[in-house]
Amino acid sequence: MNFADILNQYDDMQKKEAQKGKTPKGTIQVSHKKANAPTKEEKELLKQGYSAEAQMKKDNEKSINPMEAWLRRYGTVDKDAAADEYNESMKMRSRTYIREMSPEARIDLHGLTKEEAWERLNSFVGDCQARGLKKILIIHGKGTHSHGSDPVLGPMVKSFIEQDKRLGTSGHPDKFMGGTGATWVMIKD
Repeated sequence: MNFADILNQYDDMQKKEAQKGKTPKGTIQVSHKKANAPTKEEKELLKQGYSAEAQMKKDNEKSINPMEAWLRRYGTVDKDAAADEYNESMKMRSRTYIREMSPEARIDLHGLTKEEAWERLNSFVGDCQARGLKKILIIHGKGTHSHGSDPVLGPMVKSFIEQDKRLGTSGHPDKFMGGTGATWVMIKD
């Protein structure tokens, strides 16, 4: 059987289906209705005396206050709230404001091993971020009571802050808040 025989056989199948009243698969039925011809429902409304043009004229005759139309379209803006929000965002960008801002939460890591401190610090930062806090204080001590010659928790906290993407700017508070034995950190939005 060659390709011509296959095409002839396909044509015969289409003719048989057309004679039965079925449309062959793969063919598209085309509507013979005019593009803007009214539907059955529209014909019924026309018989009852309804016209779309008359309805459009009625709708256009309705007048609305121009101020009301403008407000519906563009809405209103609370300029005081927008200004307050802008000022607050500018304050948060100011380094002096961040340094002077008091910490909203604290964690004390004294007496913990390096691994325990890492786990507690990770969960603490997650909780603070979920609560929407901006500045936290981590108390790690100066390392004077460490069993080795070098402090353990201070460098661990520093590496934690550098590796954690949730945390931003950090520094040491003044000596009344812990000095070099504590670190304050800003939590990113």
